[in-house]
Amino acid sequence: SEPLAWPPVSATAASLLEEAADLLVLHRDFAGALEKCEAGCDSLGPGTGPGNGPESSAEVKCSLCVVGIQALAEMNRWREVLSWVLQYYHVPEHLPPKVLELCILLYSKVREPQVMLEVGSSWLRHQPNKSLLEYSALLELYLLHVLLPLGRFEGAEELVRGCDAFDSEQQLAFLGTICESRCQWTQREEMHLAAEAKREAATETVLGVLSQKLLTMLTLLRRALRSMSSHFYLLPYKKMLLATFLLYLVVVRLDPASPTSLPFIYKLVQLFRQAWAAVFSPIHRRPVQD
Repeated sequence: SEPLAWPPVSATAASLLEEAADLLVLHRDFAGALEKCEAGCDSLGPGTGPGNGPESSAEVKCSLCVVGIQALAEMNRWREVLSWVLQYYHVPEHLPPKVLELCILLYSKVREPQVMLEVGSSWLRHQPNKSLLEYSALLELYLLHVLLPLGRFEGAEELVRGCDAFDSEQQLAFLGTICESRCQWTQREEMHLAAEAKREAATETVLGVLSQKLLTMLTLLRRALRSMSSHFYLLPYKKMLLATFLLYLVVVRLDPASPTSLPFIYKLVQLFRQAWAAVFSPIHRRPVQD
């Protein structure tokens, strides 16, 4: 059979797709691969979503986005993936199934499934998407990787019961999975609450011990201060005032750099030492009472 003849625009995008794939896989040039993908998507322009435009253009655009998603993930720029894809498809309902699948798996892997909560819901509730062959597989993927990890059990049950792509046996199987996940979620919540209660009890115990130690320290400090106050009460205040005045003269009133002040400073220092020795001599300690 003869090869498919693509329009010139699609041929340009296909060439950029090949270059991007080579850069991604062979050369590990992720930034270069992303640049080629963006150039290819820009060359295709809008109107190449599912059901719009030539089938070949839609496939090329989808493949370009797949390579671009992988390049962003390799550069650890996974937070930009959804916004990057939506700039070419504009609304979540127009995302190709393969692109939506990659986004769900990516954000589930990095433990950010809430990013795909509204996007996946909009896509699955969009009536034209329900006729796609990939619909049931994407619903299951959305159920297991987005709704159940987030604890959205009621929404999951509603989605399963309203899905015409599932027969009664499949619906029962999925409802059983939802029920099992709900029980596991409840058990984890109970374990978390029990662990939190233990931590709070341990914290209260530690605080009680610390409070008792603090109270003991404050009692000892009060006794020490009372003893010190009694000791200072027995000191001769005149000698203390004299020592303070001499210190004031030495530090504040005299200029230590002046040669005329040196002998006087020396005498004041000697007097200060004598006063200090007199104030804190053993004579002034509290007498021992019988």
